[in-house]
Amino acid sequence: MRKIFIIAAVAALTLPSIASAASDSERTVTGAAIGAGAGAVVAGPVGAVVGGTAGAVVGGPRVSHNYRTCWHDRYGHRHCRWH
Repeated sequence: MRKIFIIAAVAALTLPSIASAASDSERTVTGAAIGAGAGAVVAGPVGAVVGGTAGAVVGGPRVSHNYRTCWHDRYGHRHCRWH
């Protein structure tokens, strides 16, 4: 039981650091972290693994909101909209 807890703790700590380099998977990483935390509270190490997996599949909240979409109109003028 102790080995399972240690393995789950190491996996929960290394997963966000490995995947944080890729900005595309931001929602997957936050979902996995939230799911693993909630699962660890409810069901211990096994819950952390199951919750992390479910959280990665479902996804987490969108953290970064500062992005923009730019386009050029037919006259060549650039327009940008912040979302």
